[in-house]
Amino acid sequence: MVVVFGTTTDAMAMERAGRRCGLRGRLVPVPRQLSAGCGLAWREPADNEDALRRVIADEGVTCDALVKMEL
Repeated sequence: MVVVFGTTTDAMAMERAGRRCGLRGRLVPVPRQLSAGCGLAWREPADNEDALRRVIADEGVTCDALVKMEL
């Protein structure tokens, strides 16, 4: 799963929320196949999609897209 953000502030908020909530992902450069305003994305293992979506909703993280893709 890849989450893309419009701003660096949103990406950093995701990083804080992800760490606080125990997600396994991390911030990475946006894959070539996608575009994002800030150039950062959160990469999370696909088997953790439900937890990722829950963190985004519960923590009020603003993202441009959440995409399932092979990297």
